[in-house]
Amino acid sequence: MTTNTPPRLDVRDISKRYGAVQALAGVSFRVQPGEIHALLGHNGAGKSTLVKVLAGLVQPDGGEVLIDGAAVEPRSPRQAQANGVALVDQELSLVPTLSVRENLTLGAARGHVPDPQALREILDSLGLSRVQFSDSVGALPLGEQQLIEIARALSRDARILILDEPTATLSDHEIEMVFRAVRRMAADGRSIIYVSHRLGEILDLCDRATVFRDGTCVGTEDVRGLTRQSIVEMMLGHLPEVSTEVRPPSGEGTLVEIRDLAVAPRLVGFDLAIAPGQIVGLAGQVGCGASDVLRALGGLVPHAEGEVAVDGKRLKLGEPLRSARAGVLYTTSDRKIDGLFLSHSIARNLVSTRLPRVSITGFVDSLRERRAVKRLLELTGIAPGRRRTPVGALSGGNQQKVLVARSLDKDGCRLLVLDEPTRGVDVGGRAEIHDLVRDASRNGSAVLFSSTELDEVLELSDTVVTMFGGRVVSVYTRGAVTPAQVLTDMTHGKQVQAA
Repeated sequence: MTTNTPPRLDVRDISKRYGAVQALAGVSFRVQPGEIHALLGHNGAGKSTLVKVLAGLVQPDGGEVLIDGAAVEPRSPRQAQANGVALVDQELSLVPTLSVRENLTLGAARGHVPDPQALREILDSLGLSRVQFSDSVGALPLGEQQLIEIARALSRDARILILDEPTATLSDHEIEMVFRAVRRMAADGRSIIYVSHRLGEILDLCDRATVFRDGTCVGTEDVRGLTRQSIVEMMLGHLPEVSTEVRPPSGEGTLVEIRDLAVAPRLVGFDLAIAPGQIVGLAGQVGCGASDVLRALGGLVPHAEGEVAVDGKRLKLGEPLRSARAGVLYTTSDRKIDGLFLSHSIARNLVSTRLPRVSITGFVDSLRERRAVKRLLELTGIAPGRRRTPVGALSGGNQQKVLVARSLDKDGCRLLVLDEPTRGVDVGGRAEIHDLVRDASRNGSAVLFSSTELDEVLELSDTVVTMFGGRVVSVYTRGAVTPAQVLTDMTHGKQVQAA
């Protein structure tokens, strides 16, 4: 990595305030040519705001940005692109009804549309050889859509590529494809800014890391001298407490029984019994069938087959309202598309699923609404003064807290269904959401969640169910399983066994 030339990126004393909130306060750091540089910090620490400044989406109140020694003032994404900066946001910005080629060229500056051969080479380098230019993006698996998003950024020939949580929806195989492409770009002299809450990825991939806390830079360190614990301590100022308790179910018997659940062609013969207060984690890679199980229970799959009983009463599949009335509360993995009203306030989002409880004769009662919002804000840890803030203006982690809290405090919850409950959430926020889930289980609710993060499954679950290729591979109880066993089962698959 060259150091005797000007830094590829030189951020000097950047500040940004939103009303009473100081999002950035004198942030400074440098990124060298050919460097893979991590940005780390808890949700709301300022990472997303800084990324938006570099991408031309937000104008700073003060400070300056230099690229290869020249001062730049990106006032729009198009201008940032002209400066050699490309952003791959954590939320997909593809147009599902357009073709792959149309999405790859969408937004390219005039005269800078890459030729088909160059686009083909980029797709092939990401392992997308089977994808054709004419394919509809909406028909591709979510993991391949994320890779198309990355391919579009690569096609802009950027000197600085910003990847914001690029692997959140990818399988291990797809993640390795992305890593290979990132390392190749760095070897060619491009600079990569990598934003992720997956600390293992940071330690494996990055050269240096800059840590944010409360809008300021705590420091920049060589990744070779860091550990997971040291990163967490820099991010939070302390090490969070991790629950290691082995908890018996809070009730006896079976609260939820699932028999021969199937979603053709991805899921076959899924069986599971859950006791009151039991937390069951589904471990597997993207496409393993776990999300199909959860969506079917939430009533979101019209063609789902099988038998499901809640409190001994049969649940008719394929109807979300019936699932909700039976006490099955589903939280999606895609908060942007399926979960939140991004243009509406935090308060409106929190009460959107409980309108009958805050209404009188069909009209929302302001007093009831305020009481409900206050209680739910206490769950999220978001300041009450931000209740009117649009959810879309929050960090991804705080958006996720709003999404999860909306279900956790709802009366009549018998089965809490969570798909990737802490996607895009930092270690501190993840611990808070885990505490909320455990509180729900202590109150007698059964919990079924899926996660592609092995650490989360092992930390939160009382029972671990591994899945591969649409089938259950193994069932383990907490304390009777090792990370190596779960990882082997979820990545290779084998005969079902119980431990």
